[in-house]
Amino acid sequence: MGARKRLAAEARKEARKTQYFAKLRNVPSSPRKMRYVVDLVRGMEVNRALGTLKFSKKAASLDVEKVLRSAIANWEQKNDRKAEEGELYITRIFVDEGVTLKRMRPAPQGRGYRIRKRSNHVTIFVGTKTND
Repeated sequence: MGARKRLAAEARKEARKTQYFAKLRNVPSSPRKMRYVVDLVRGMEVNRALGTLKFSKKAASLDVEKVLRSAIANWEQKNDRKAEEGELYITRIFVDEGVTLKRMRPAPQGRGYRIRKRSNHVTIFVGTKTND
């Protein structure tokens, strides 16, 4: 590895020490369905977001709740204290497309229809309002 690349990698590594995030990878639902739920909680305070996710009827809300709890725990672990009420907010949240499994379904007259089983990756960054 060259010196310039190593310096850039070290700078990225140092920047990650002050960021608090969690990722949930290869969730077996389409990214479009997951984005509906993610858009509900973008920018919210974490306790309010947890309440919104808990009472949402969408199946994807369970996965988003799981990764949000993990991000909160990561923040508490790095700061050596519990988060106070109204202190933490969701600073960034996004859904990326994961791998797509291609399957075949029998169709009339000897043909086959392609089925695409999509997956996604959810990433949540949490932080305080003053320290975005």
